[in-house]
Amino acid sequence: MLEKTFRPGDVEARLYQMWEDAGAFRPASNPRAENFSIVIPPPNVTGSLHIGHALNNTLQDALARFERMRGKNVLWQPGMDHAGIATQLVVERELAKKQLSRVQLGREKFLEEVWRWKEESGGTIVRQLRRLGASCDWSRERFTMDEGLSRAVLKVFVALFREGLIYKDKRLVNWDPRLQTAVSDLEVENIEVPGKLWYVRYPFEGRVSHFITVATTRPETMLGDVAVAVHPEDERYRSMIGASLRLPLTGRTIPVIADRYSDPEKGTGAVKITPGHDFNDFEVGKRHGLQPVNILMPDGKLNDSVPAPYRGLDRFEARKRVVADLEAEGLLEKTEDIRHAVPHDEKTKTVVLEPYLTEQWYLNVTPLAEAALKAVEDGRTRFVPEHWTQIYFNWLRNIQPWCISRQLWWGHQIPAWYGPDGAVFVEETEEAAAAAAARHYGAVVRLTRESDVLDTWFSSALWPFSTLGWPDETPELKRFYPTAVLVTGFDIIFFWVARMMMMGIHFMRDVPFRDVCIHTRVLDEKGQKMSKTKGNVVDPLDLIGEYGADALRFALANAAGQSRDIRIGINRVETCRNFGTKLWNAARFCEMNECVRKREFDPAAVQMTVNRWIVAEVARAAAAITTALEAYRFSDAAGTIYHFIWDVFCDWYLEFIKPVLNGFDEAAKSETRDAAAWALDRILQLLHPFMPFITEELWGRAAEHAVPRRSMLMLSPWPELKSLAPHEDARAEMEWLIALISGIRSVRSEMHVPPTARIGLVLKDASETTAGRLNCYRDTIATMGRLSGARICTEIPAASAQFVIGEAVAALPLGDVIDIAQERARLQKDLKKAEEELARFDAKLNNPSFVSRAPEEVIEEQREKRGEAAALAARLGEALRRLHD
Repeated sequence: MLEKTFRPGDVEARLYQMWEDAGAFRPASNPRAENFSIVIPPPNVTGSLHIGHALNNTLQDALARFERMRGKNVLWQPGMDHAGIATQLVVERELAKKQLSRVQLGREKFLEEVWRWKEESGGTIVRQLRRLGASCDWSRERFTMDEGLSRAVLKVFVALFREGLIYKDKRLVNWDPRLQTAVSDLEVENIEVPGKLWYVRYPFEGRVSHFITVATTRPETMLGDVAVAVHPEDERYRSMIGASLRLPLTGRTIPVIADRYSDPEKGTGAVKITPGHDFNDFEVGKRHGLQPVNILMPDGKLNDSVPAPYRGLDRFEARKRVVADLEAEGLLEKTEDIRHAVPHDEKTKTVVLEPYLTEQWYLNVTPLAEAALKAVEDGRTRFVPEHWTQIYFNWLRNIQPWCISRQLWWGHQIPAWYGPDGAVFVEETEEAAAAAAARHYGAVVRLTRESDVLDTWFSSALWPFSTLGWPDETPELKRFYPTAVLVTGFDIIFFWVARMMMMGIHFMRDVPFRDVCIHTRVLDEKGQKMSKTKGNVVDPLDLIGEYGADALRFALANAAGQSRDIRIGINRVETCRNFGTKLWNAARFCEMNECVRKREFDPAAVQMTVNRWIVAEVARAAAAITTALEAYRFSDAAGTIYHFIWDVFCDWYLEFIKPVLNGFDEAAKSETRDAAAWALDRILQLLHPFMPFITEELWGRAAEHAVPRRSMLMLSPWPELKSLAPHEDARAEMEWLIALISGIRSVRSEMHVPPTARIGLVLKDASETTAGRLNCYRDTIATMGRLSGARICTEIPAASAQFVIGEAVAALPLGDVIDIAQERARLQKDLKKAEEELARFDAKLNNPSFVSRAPEEVIEEQREKRGEAAALAARLGEALRRLHD
């Protein structure tokens, strides 16, 4: 007997272990079945499950379970990313607690500490994904630093180097002075902060009282200025072009140059040119043959290229000293308080030195990008929703060389060795490099290995094929590459999706995935971005602990509409927990009424209208859910099964069959019990991809009272019910009944009819068919509508509320139970209030000033409230129209 309530904590771990022990997560080996594979976006080894992970993995798991039930050989490939910067930071913090640093330990011992930390503390997120119900094949779990993937990284690097695509160059990069490493442009987060704009006077050489004034937010970098630029058509400065200026505080002279980069409409119209510390200035310097001056050391302190008083100062301390000295010399014209975006390292939140001139390893991705573009243009890979294709195209068409080196210790060390004269030998092993050097020099020489490691995204770009065994030609690689679909967030289209496309096409000669399903952000229930500062962060593990994994999964899937941000919060998850409770109670009802599954039951053979209707509705729901999942419309699929279970099955079908189950017609009872049990089984199958735990538990518990199951629910076949008749006649009859009872209930609610009041129903202008239906279902209508009776009439009684039902008019005489005049006055008052509220929302949303200034989430919230006000006004208007004197 099913317990009164479902307690997720009592069953989730047990069921998950059952699935694992049965090997249910491993791909089947049916040679006639289609192969289906997904690679998990590898979470960082340092990571903990956040709401974005929960969404992404819920959607992947729904697809994996769906396709597994459809009989496909499903591989959901799991694994973790070594997360170079994040992991090194974590381990360095742990060492700091022991008053140790990586420098004190040295590279080899520090890496031993990282691996020790990884084994002891890394991978927390994998355990948390199990709690979510993720059905990955954990026997194939990979790590971007494991032996096989490391071999793939080495092979790819060497191949690209030999093709001339990987090279070293001295360029400007974003630099993190805390970790002293280059940072990708994509990993720079611009954070708006309060700041100052200093206006500095640059005196003309030999004309001390004449100046050009330049505005800057980083006055310390003026020590590296090589010119001041003005627009060639700016009349204010045209006569000054070619003149020399004395660079304040340095004693150097710099020229005034003409360049269209200078905007006459901004600031003073003159800009300082610092090629060593600004990307735009670097390009100006190249155009004018100006050599960049680097004034900074890797740790952010000023170097010997600056005057002695500033050497060794931290950049922020130097800023204060420079400003004070400029003021003392009368060269600081004014200072303004501003708010401006300052680039920070996304991981460390360190203010980035933007940029820093240094030698790095680069990958020329232009030829790879061309192939990746063509693959999507040709339709070999498609984006869902399609509009993300344009984002992908725009980035690839404007792609820059990829800086692939990082000055870290944790990561894939670049396979390059340097000879005594600096010659570079790039090979997969040290032995191969030594042999190449011996051939080059004609003797054995000592080599020094490159200390830099590769950008984490380099190894991640190989994920779809390296996890399947490449560079070996494994059976898994042959079976599961290319993968079927990648499910990921829009924020890593550049970081990861495009790079996997480039690498997959280049090394596998085929795209890495046929579809790319992009989901949007997860916001709180009010449409606000989650942040610890706002206190609105939703912790998925807390929600799982409180409401169960199924409730969280269903809430996420139900909210995951294409092209719209996803809103989630406790209320939504609680609603989905209640949905699970509704299903559990329905199963208990079936159990108590002996609705037991029979293998010989044929749904096509049912005779009763109500059972023909539910069989056809199950088939319709199955077709709609299948179509939605095939198109990655997760919210549509979840919404369909929610509506079917809650409304169609529980609220209507089970209520309709109660009189049958309590009656004395044994044949009708038997058919209805069989039909209810059959429908419940199909419900469990259709809901399983979203709510695997409660459905598997009910599936197994139902077998206690019937013939044994042939398989666990997870491996049962997906409902394919296209052969069942649509039973349109039964559908029309039952929809008429539902519409009539719903109309009665709406009138009772809107007119504030007391729940205990028994009122009558009359139908005017009813056809013969309608009259027959009323006669057939009179008792059901009276019970569910709380009526004293129902009859056909030729005139609408006075003081009635009425509504249209088909060709007929339904009327409920209310004069004896409510004051009609008072009720009309109340409705008119409420309608006026709702219309005024609607007008306020319209005025705000039609105000260009509000729309241009308000955040997107505020506008969306106002639109939702406007929709609620409009719906209320419509309901009140309809209620007024129903009243009949």
